[in-house]
Amino acid sequence: MDLPRIWRLKSQRYKLEGSQCKSCQKLSFPPVQVCSDCRSQEIEPFRFAGKGSVYSFSTVYNPLTQFTEFVPYVVALIDLAEGPRITAQLTDVKPEDVSIGMKVEMVIRKISEQSDKGAIVYGYKFRPPIK
Repeated sequence: MDLPRIWRLKSQRYKLEGSQCKSCQKLSFPPVQVCSDCRSQEIEPFRFAGKGSVYSFSTVYNPLTQFTEFVPYVVALIDLAEGPRITAQLTDVKPEDVSIGMKVEMVIRKISEQSDKGAIVYGYKFRPPIK
């Protein structure tokens, strides 16, 4: 990922910022410019709370090169408390401890590193809530 794109996506990746339609109140993540329900262009930013539950998941054992340091890791479909379903990597949990319906919360973690001297990309991942 190039540096301009990293900066462009920082609100989405660090604040879990999506969008809300002013006309019909539909929430979207990632943010959109046109509502998929009512086609309104009256869209405003919306910050999700970062709480949700696992809808489905898969454990990755053979990743792309930039993700080998995390193997094995879990990629999950997360139903956010506010409604949208997103894809995210799970962290701070063993693959065998993940279950459908498990409550999770967003945290900021390292996503990838471009090279020894390149940018380190951070973003959202989800983990079980700390008790």
